[in-house]
Amino acid sequence: MGQKPALFICRNPATLTSRSIALVTDLLRRIEDIVAPTIVGMGYELVRVHLSRGGTLQVMIEPADGRPMDVEDCANVSRALSAVLDVEDPITSAYTLEVSSPGIDRPLTRAKDYARWTGHMARLETAEPVEGRRRFKGTLLGLEDGIVKLRLEDGQETGVPLSAVSRAKLEMTDALIEEHRLAHQGTGQAH
Repeated sequence: MGQKPALFICRNPATLTSRSIALVTDLLRRIEDIVAPTIVGMGYELVRVHLSRGGTLQVMIEPADGRPMDVEDCANVSRALSAVLDVEDPITSAYTLEVSSPGIDRPLTRAKDYARWTGHMARLETAEPVEGRRRFKGTLLGLEDGIVKLRLEDGQETGVPLSAVSRAKLEMTDALIEEHRLAHQGTGQAH
């Protein structure tokens, strides 16, 4: 028999997990620092940088002026970022660059997202329990003093510190679809 995988011989897997999370977080911050000036210079905002286990580097952007995204936007930014990432070379292994828009059921990654999408349904996850739970689903009521306000499905209101949120995204609802349709009506864009 060969050697056991490291996971089975590690005495404290929680430490390994925390360390690997910290390394990925540092890498993503470095990538954000590398790509953000190019993205902003081209008239877009950086929504999220994500590196999948499969080796896909996803850079999610949206136009700074609020206009709808199209495929050409993604292609132009992809070409520019490819050149920048080739020079800086922050990822040592092979990866695929994917430039995309947030879409309708977008992730909530910035403080302004919570204000912009007030009134819509969202799902939030936290790394550590808040009020005894890690998952929240409800209507966004906004962001006050670093606290995401939600009206939960049972009607109760709660607050989740933005600093504790590890993942958040809008839920696909008829109201969200209708707002998206109205915002893009007349632009000729299909999303």
